[in-house]
Amino acid sequence: MHDQLEPAGRERPGEPERALRPLDGFTVGVTAARRAEELGALLERRGAHVVHAPALRIVPLPDDAELLDVTRALTEDPPDVVVATTAIGFRGWIEAAEGWGLGEALLGRLAGAELLARGPKVRGAIRAAGLTEKWSPASESMAEVLDRLLAQGVAGRRVAVQLHGEPLPGFVEALRAGGAEVIGVPVYRWMPPVDLGPVDRLLDAVLARGLDAVTFTSAPAAASLLRRAAERGIQPELLAALRQDVLVACVGPVTALPLEALDVPTRQPERFRLGPLVQLLCRELPGRVPPLPIAGRRLEIRGRAAVVDGGLRPVPPAGMALLRALARRPGWVVARGELLRALPGTGRDEHAVETAMARLRTALGEPRLIQTVVKRGYRLALDAPADTEKYGDGTA
Repeated sequence: MHDQLEPAGRERPGEPERALRPLDGFTVGVTAARRAEELGALLERRGAHVVHAPALRIVPLPDDAELLDVTRALTEDPPDVVVATTAIGFRGWIEAAEGWGLGEALLGRLAGAELLARGPKVRGAIRAAGLTEKWSPASESMAEVLDRLLAQGVAGRRVAVQLHGEPLPGFVEALRAGGAEVIGVPVYRWMPPVDLGPVDRLLDAVLARGLDAVTFTSAPAAASLLRRAAERGIQPELLAALRQDVLVACVGPVTALPLEALDVPTRQPERFRLGPLVQLLCRELPGRVPPLPIAGRRLEIRGRAAVVDGGLRPVPPAGMALLRALARRPGWVVARGELLRALPGTGRDEHAVETAMARLRTALGEPRLIQTVVKRGYRLALDAPADTEKYGDGTA
């Protein structure tokens, strides 16, 4: 996986064109600590450049004193119901208990309880441990689990709920309101990353609009990123970028809670899995790029590349800055001074615009897409015959 902010370098201007992938030209941030490699690989296979910045780290289970205390308590006073929520958490709990010499006792208590599995993966982990679940919801939804428990009645029952580092809004409160004794099982604990460098670089990239999308697979990761932005004093700027320019994709509604609480719009797949999350990005990101009819061609301007008639054309950063400046007012003349201000850096020589423009035309593979308007500046050669007089004549 690429963890730098520079382009991956697999394509260069002048290389033979190949079939366009849905995420070609886009840069996607991945904040996950767990399954980050899997998510990154799925995104890269579809053409994305991936920036990985784990916003959290997971405390190893055997080192968690709270889990040890809860496990001992459950072996001494067994639960009536156990709700297992994640496969990795359930397996880790059993392995940790075995390491503490409590494995056999814990399995015995779980075998005697009504064991509920949130979905097929955790159901497989339960059976791998030699146990059998009593029930699993077809929707893989904790809301359906809650409805079942409340319908059965939980007054006076001891219910152990496997926590997984994310809030379960209303779940525990509803059980307690129904008269249950609820024991939370903290199977792993989220902590800030040891190295904050990647997180800070991702935040800087969001502020600079160097990312097209950021993905979140857990609510704690979202909360951690927001907290780090607040610590640096840049949270208002981060929220502005996420609300307007950078797509926020969350694996599910629980993950989105910390962001939506701050009025950040999020997109979520119908199925709360990595594959559907990637497919969501494959639809959403290209859909945010309206095609422009330019000089008889179809031009799309993606994050770090252009697409000309369906062919990907990687463009250097300076060229992308110029192209975006021209595309803000397609067909209108943009003065050299304005284009100079759009270029990265603080140079004042308008010759830099001419140099970057020449490279941009070469990268696009079609010089006629951008017209030079003598003594005035440059414009995209928008196909709008009725407006020709308004714009004036230009020479390529």
